[in-house]
Amino acid sequence: MNKKKARAISALMSVVDETRLLFHRMKVVADQIHHREDISAGMRGVLMSLDNLGPQSVPQMARARPVSRQHIQILVNSLLEEARVELVDNPAHKRSNLVRLTRSGKRLVGAMKRREVQLLGQLKIDVAVSDLKNAAEVLRAARQLFEGERWQHLVGDTRASQRQTSLHSE
Repeated sequence: MNKKKARAISALMSVVDETRLLFHRMKVVADQIHHREDISAGMRGVLMSLDNLGPQSVPQMARARPVSRQHIQILVNSLLEEARVELVDNPAHKRSNLVRLTRSGKRLVGAMKRREVQLLGQLKIDVAVSDLKNAAEVLRAARQLFEGERWQHLVGDTRASQRQTSLHSE
Protein backbone atom coordinates (compact mmCIF):
# COMPACT_ATOMS: atom_id res chain seq x y z
CA MET A 1 0.00 0.00 0.00
CA ASN A 2 1.42 3.37 -0.94
CA LYS A 3 1.71 6.29 1.51
CA LYS A 4 -1.10 8.30 -0.09
CA LYS A 5 -3.53 5.38 0.26
CA ALA A 6 -2.38 4.77 3.86
CA ARG A 7 -2.99 8.44 4.75
CA ALA A 8 -6.46 8.31 3.16
CA ILE A 9 -7.33 5.16 5.13
CA SER A 10 -6.06 6.74 8.34
CA ALA A 11 -8.12 9.87 7.70
CA LEU A 12 -11.22 7.78 6.95
CA MET A 13 -10.69 5.83 10.18
CA SER A 14 -10.58 9.16 12.05
CA VAL A 15 -13.93 10.11 10.51
CA VAL A 16 -15.38 6.71 11.45
CA ASP A 17 -14.08 6.96 15.03
CA GLU A 18 -15.34 10.50 15.53
CA THR A 19 -18.70 9.60 14.01
CA ARG A 20 -19.11 6.70 16.44
CA LEU A 21 -18.19 8.92 19.39
CA LEU A 22 -20.52 11.67 18.17
CA PHE A 23 -23.37 9.17 17.70
CA HIS A 24 -23.09 8.01 21.31
CA ARG A 25 -22.81 11.58 22.61
CA MET A 26 -25.83 12.68 20.55
CA LYS A 27 -27.92 9.88 22.09
CA VAL A 28 -27.10 11.33 25.53
CA VAL A 29 -27.78 14.89 24.32
CA ALA A 30 -31.15 13.88 22.84
CA ASP A 31 -32.13 12.24 26.13
CA GLN A 32 -31.09 15.37 28.01
CA ILE A 33 -33.04 17.65 25.69
CA HIS A 34 -36.16 15.50 25.47
CA HIS A 35 -36.27 13.94 28.95
CA ARG A 36 -39.71 15.52 29.48
CA GLU A 37 -41.24 13.39 26.76
CA ASP A 38 -42.06 9.83 27.70
CA ILE A 39 -40.72 8.38 24.46
CA SER A 40 -37.61 6.44 23.60
CA ALA A 41 -34.84 7.50 21.25
CA GLY A 42 -36.17 5.01 18.71
CA MET A 43 -39.65 6.49 18.91
CA ARG A 44 -38.19 10.00 18.47
CA GLY A 45 -36.31 8.72 15.43
CA VAL A 46 -39.49 7.33 13.87
CA LEU A 47 -41.34 10.60 14.52
CA MET A 48 -38.53 12.69 13.04
CA SER A 49 -38.30 10.41 10.02
CA LEU A 50 -42.02 10.71 9.38
CA ASP A 51 -41.79 14.48 9.77
CA ASN A 52 -38.84 14.73 7.36
CA LEU A 53 -39.89 12.17 4.76
CA GLY A 54 -43.65 11.94 5.12
CA PRO A 55 -45.76 8.80 5.49
CA GLN A 56 -43.85 5.53 5.17
CA SER A 57 -44.51 1.85 5.62
CA VAL A 58 -42.89 -0.09 8.45
CA PRO A 59 -40.69 -2.01 5.97
CA GLN A 60 -39.56 1.26 4.37
CA MET A 61 -38.55 2.66 7.76
CA ALA A 62 -36.72 -0.55 8.66
CA ARG A 63 -34.76 -0.56 5.40
CA ALA A 64 -33.60 3.01 6.09
CA ARG A 65 -32.07 1.86 9.39
CA PRO A 66 -30.03 -1.14 10.38
CA VAL A 67 -32.95 -2.67 12.28
CA SER A 68 -35.64 -5.27 11.71
CA ARG A 69 -39.21 -4.59 10.66
CA GLN A 70 -40.28 -6.09 13.97
CA HIS A 71 -38.30 -3.46 15.88
CA ILE A 72 -39.89 -0.63 13.90
CA GLN A 73 -43.33 -2.26 14.34
CA ILE A 74 -42.89 -2.25 18.13
CA LEU A 75 -42.01 1.47 18.04
CA VAL A 76 -44.93 2.24 15.73
CA ASN A 77 -47.33 0.26 17.95
CA SER A 78 -46.27 2.33 20.96
CA LEU A 79 -46.73 5.55 18.99
CA LEU A 80 -50.15 4.33 17.81
CA GLU A 81 -51.20 3.73 21.43
CA GLU A 82 -50.22 7.31 22.25
CA ALA A 83 -52.01 8.63 19.13
CA ARG A 84 -48.76 10.16 17.83
CA VAL A 85 -49.10 8.27 14.53
CA GLU A 86 -51.90 6.67 12.56
CA LEU A 87 -52.15 4.06 9.83
CA VAL A 88 -53.49 5.05 6.43
CA ASP A 89 -54.02 3.13 3.20
CA ASN A 90 -50.97 2.59 1.08
CA PRO A 91 -51.80 3.05 -2.61
CA ALA A 92 -48.67 1.06 -3.54
CA HIS A 93 -49.53 -1.98 -1.40
CA LYS A 94 -52.78 -3.33 0.00
CA ARG A 95 -51.35 -5.14 3.04
CA SER A 96 -48.69 -2.68 4.18
CA ASN A 97 -50.27 0.51 5.52
CA LEU A 98 -48.45 3.80 5.64
CA VAL A 99 -47.61 5.28 9.01
CA ARG A 100 -48.35 8.99 9.25
CA LEU A 101 -47.99 11.60 11.97
CA THR A 102 -51.19 12.67 13.69
CA ARG A 103 -51.83 16.26 14.68
CA SER A 104 -50.55 15.34 18.16
CA GLY A 105 -47.42 13.77 16.65
CA LYS A 106 -46.78 16.87 14.55
CA ARG A 107 -47.10 19.08 17.63
CA LEU A 108 -44.67 16.85 19.53
CA VAL A 109 -42.10 16.93 16.71
CA GLY A 110 -42.48 20.70 16.45
CA ALA A 111 -41.89 21.07 20.19
CA MET A 112 -38.82 18.81 20.03
CA LYS A 113 -37.34 20.79 17.15
CA ARG A 114 -38.02 24.13 18.84
CA ARG A 115 -36.35 22.87 22.04
CA GLU A 116 -33.32 21.68 20.06
CA VAL A 117 -32.97 24.97 18.18
CA GLN A 118 -33.40 26.97 21.40
CA LEU A 119 -30.69 24.99 23.23
CA LEU A 120 -28.31 24.83 20.28
CA GLY A 121 -28.73 28.58 19.85
CA GLN A 122 -27.22 29.06 23.31
CA LEU A 123 -24.00 27.28 22.36
CA LYS A 124 -20.93 29.22 21.29
CA ILE A 125 -19.99 27.62 17.99
CA ASP A 126 -16.30 28.19 17.29
CA VAL A 127 -16.45 26.63 13.85
CA ALA A 128 -17.04 28.49 10.61
CA VAL A 129 -20.35 27.80 8.87
CA SER A 130 -18.43 26.70 5.78
CA ASP A 131 -16.51 24.16 7.88
CA LEU A 132 -19.76 22.81 9.32
CA LYS A 133 -21.15 22.45 5.79
CA ASN A 134 -17.94 20.70 4.70
CA ALA A 135 -18.18 18.36 7.70
CA ALA A 136 -21.74 17.46 6.71
CA GLU A 137 -20.55 16.76 3.15
CA VAL A 138 -17.74 14.53 4.44
CA LEU A 139 -20.14 12.59 6.68
CA ARG A 140 -22.61 12.21 3.80
CA ALA A 141 -19.85 10.94 1.50
CA ALA A 142 -18.65 8.48 4.17
CA ARG A 143 -22.21 7.20 4.72
CA GLN A 144 -22.69 6.76 0.98
CA LEU A 145 -19.36 4.94 0.75
CA PHE A 146 -20.58 2.35 3.26
CA GLU A 147 -24.01 2.12 1.63
CA GLY A 148 -22.58 1.56 -1.83
CA GLU A 149 -22.41 -1.59 -3.91
CA ARG A 150 -18.62 -1.84 -3.61
CA TRP A 151 -18.81 -1.96 0.19
CA GLN A 152 -21.63 -4.51 0.11
CA HIS A 153 -19.59 -6.63 -2.28
CA LEU A 154 -16.52 -6.47 -0.01
CA VAL A 155 -18.32 -7.50 3.18
CA GLY A 156 -21.22 -9.47 1.77
CA ASP A 157 -24.64 -7.96 2.14
CA THR A 158 -25.94 -9.74 5.24
CA ARG A 159 -29.18 -7.77 5.02
CA ALA A 160 -29.79 -8.55 1.34
CA SER A 161 -32.05 -11.48 2.13
CA GLN A 162 -33.88 -9.40 4.77
CA ARG A 163 -34.41 -6.59 2.28
CA GLN A 164 -35.64 -9.00 -0.37
CA THR A 165 -38.08 -10.49 2.14
CA SER A 166 -39.21 -6.96 3.06
CA LEU A 167 -39.69 -6.03 -0.57
CA HIS A 168 -41.80 -9.09 -1.24
CA SER A 169 -43.91 -8.74 1.89
CA GLU A 170 -44.52 -5.01 1.46
